[in-house]
Amino acid sequence: QVQLVESGGGLMQPGGSLRLSCAASGSIVSVAAMGWYRQAPGKERELVAMITRAADTNSATNIAESVKGRFTISRDNAKNTVYMQMNSLKPEDTAVYYCNAAIRTRSDSPYAYSYWGQGTQVSVSS
Repeated sequence: QVQLVESGGGLMQPGGSLRLSCAASGSIVSVAAMGWYRQAPGKERELVAMITRAADTNSATNIAESVKGRFTISRDNAKNTVYMQMNSLKPEDTAVYYCNAAIRTRSDSPYAYSYWGQGTQVSVSS
């Protein structure tokens, strides 16, 4: 069993900052890409940011244009945890944010499967 547990959401005024965390635990052999998606009411889930796994600091990242320059993503491989720092928040950032990770659970298989967290609400309003 694998679990992704998110934390850090909440209510923030426009221009404020929040930091989301997501920790993977359970029967994990290795964690490949980790990232964040969001889903606003009445809209489809969309990719916000993704980070690959790397042995050093040169992990590759993919950041949505709508948040580029405001959001950054990072990870701690030793803790199987991904973070997203959200600065200069706007009302349009309001959504449920979901953590996603590609995780290998068997040492005799090269395949990684996609897992999702339960979601954390981020609300930006004055």
